[in-house]
Amino acid sequence: MTVGIVGTGLIGGSIAIDLRRRGFADRLLGVEADKVNAAAALELGIVDAVVNLEECAAQADIVVVAVPVGTAVKLLPQILDMFASLPDGGRKVLMDACSTKSAVIEAVRNHPMRGRFVASHPMAGTEYSGPRAALSGMFDGRACVFADPQDSDTDALEIAEKLYDKLCMRVVRMSAADHDVHTAYVSHLSHVISFALALTVLEKEKDEKHIFDLASGGFSSTARLAKSGADMWVPILLQNRDNLRRVMHTYSAFLEDFDKALETGDEKALRSLIDNANRIKRIIR
Repeated sequence: MTVGIVGTGLIGGSIAIDLRRRGFADRLLGVEADKVNAAAALELGIVDAVVNLEECAAQADIVVVAVPVGTAVKLLPQILDMFASLPDGGRKVLMDACSTKSAVIEAVRNHPMRGRFVASHPMAGTEYSGPRAALSGMFDGRACVFADPQDSDTDALEIAEKLYDKLCMRVVRMSAADHDVHTAYVSHLSHVISFALALTVLEKEKDEKHIFDLASGGFSSTARLAKSGADMWVPILLQNRDNLRRVMHTYSAFLEDFDKALETGDEKALRSLIDNANRIKRIIR
């Protein structure tokens, strides 16, 4: 099996590492616009060769697109066009790893090769980026969403499932619209909160040494996501902005409840808010 990885950073690189180590891929091809990242992917052995998009589409049995969603929306129809021009294009599989799904699927909805595309989102990652951030085992035990799987060919879905099984992921199937709502709650809001927290602390705490000396584990874990890069997150937030804004309004309402309880010294209200929040223990351990 030859697998092409378009975007050899954290997600694409981590996929490549485990597909090789776990015997799924005999050969790994990388497509990487950043020359520094391309050199690193080769140096680290993440891919066997760096090729252009046309060569990747022609040589790979599976192409995984792991680039920012704004770029993916442009690339996916191009790759399906390339598949259509190849004698064996009807047997190839195209997948993405983007954090939003509606715009991605809309970009290929009416393409004659739509069935060869599996819209997927492996729900894992870190705040770091680039090939040197890639690591083995990052996806183990995590969920991977297949969005609108009914629009993909049966054999393409089977191949995608085998790939994610090698990554030790469990597949969850849902509509693209449902995916984008759920990720607004459990992923995208968390990043906005982390960015806002970092901005608040940097604005008000001018002494960086005090931040370093006094910041506890709670602050570090909450602000960790603020290290995530704008190139990745600006397109995600913009493409899911309607869902995200609704979620942010709900979040803001709870902030106002805390503010009101603090203003009035209402211990009972504070206790109620915290006790209700503690119900998350049933879900996250």
